[in-house]
Amino acid sequence: MNSDDVIIKHLSDIDTRAFEREYATFSEFLNINEISLLKEQTFKSRSTLFGGYEMSERCVAGFGSDIKESDFPISCIKIEPLLSKFSDKLTHRDFLGSLMQLGINRNTLGDIVVNGNTACLFCLKSISDYIIENLTRVKHTSVKCTLINELPAFIKKEPEDTEIITSSPRADAVVSSVYKLSRKQAKELFSSDRIFINSKECKKESALLKEGDIVSVRGYGKFIFDGEIRKTKKERIVILIKIYK
Repeated sequence: MNSDDVIIKHLSDIDTRAFEREYATFSEFLNINEISLLKEQTFKSRSTLFGGYEMSERCVAGFGSDIKESDFPISCIKIEPLLSKFSDKLTHRDFLGSLMQLGINRNTLGDIVVNGNTACLFCLKSISDYIIENLTRVKHTSVKCTLINELPAFIKKEPEDTEIITSSPRADAVVSSVYKLSRKQAKELFSSDRIFINSKECKKESALLKEGDIVSVRGYGKFIFDGEIRKTKKERIVILIKIYK
């Protein structure tokens, strides 16, 4: 049994419990590859994905009917330097590395959203107290951890509207234009399993994007394809995207 089969069986077992016992059940946090696998399956119960905020990349899957966002076993922890003026420059890698040093399983952790030297960590409620009590240092910086109920403004930040000129609405052409890559570089992203459209892995670079499609490019970012605006004099197309920065 390969790793994909193990994940599918695990999700199927969670789904079966929800169906047979008639109550909501939840997975650990799933990465984008695992979410893609989930979306390819047919389950007995309705599945819902949520990661603690809109457009989160890592999500918990909930199985059952009428599941609300507030039902998900997710906490948000604000991690910030005790003394800002003495803080190192902290990155996503620094925060994640310090959490991994606590012996925490990655699947108990969701997204880490960094703003300056402050981060908001989404995690399973079952691990939140342990993190708050034990995460005291990131890199060489002493930090404090606080459980928060209201998400800060930088997490709620809307994507920016940007006009892009491209040759066609093909996925490889759009990705190339958005991230200023050659078409060869863009095609390599498809062959290396780094392109996801609406959380499903996409290997077909010629796939045509539709209005509202959410494109995730691992290592680069995420954007929403908002459709064609007009054509240029050279018959190229101007498209509108909403890009998350």
